[in-house]
Amino acid sequence: MAWSCHGISNNDMIDKLKSSGIITRSSVEASMRAVDRKLFTPDPSSAYIDSPIRIGYNATISAPHMHAHCLELLADHLVPGGRVLDVGSGTGYLTAIMAHMVDDKSGQGRGVGIEHVAQLVSGSVASVEKIGWARKLMQVGRLTLLQGDGRQGHTACAPYDAIHVGAASPEVPPALVAQLKPGGRMVVPVGPEAGPQELLVVDKAADGSISQQSAMGVMYVPLTSVHHQLQRVLA
Repeated sequence: MAWSCHGISNNDMIDKLKSSGIITRSSVEASMRAVDRKLFTPDPSSAYIDSPIRIGYNATISAPHMHAHCLELLADHLVPGGRVLDVGSGTGYLTAIMAHMVDDKSGQGRGVGIEHVAQLVSGSVASVEKIGWARKLMQVGRLTLLQGDGRQGHTACAPYDAIHVGAASPEVPPALVAQLKPGGRMVVPVGPEAGPQELLVVDKAADGSISQQSAMGVMYVPLTSVHHQLQRVLA
């Protein structure tokens, strides 16, 4: 299943993810089709390969199948009018997809991406601006890409219906749990830098209690300080 959903175009890649059973939700499919991965990869020729791609600064854009898995896990919380936080937003690709999923006519939906490498933030803004509807969302403040320490979240727009973390944390980040809305869900890879890691689904009940379960084993770059990220050697 994983690592076999290569495509020759954005739509072909999504068709493969759908036929493999990774994409099952119409909302996930429609929003992934609305954001061409080619605009967010350094080498357009490799954009539709189902593999992580290095984007510089010891960071990667996750493989399409991992993005699809995370979107499926969050789909019930990525609904029109919702608020979503993307931690370690990198290229801005997944932030844009999730912003599309929560967009609504009332203007309440909001997608926020936070990334601590300034150059990646500026690059993500430039990529998003190539998509007409996404550029309009940025202009009205319903899609935001900002620089900051994602481990601390972004309190200005909290609480969030959904939080996606795109790098592995040693533990579930308490600050992000605090910014999760009651009834909300967070997907976060947890484990040491060298592994093993697991993708945890963290749910906050209406009474504020927390439950978590493991969705699968994974291998992500670490959620760390910008200094450590820039100093580490990417295998």
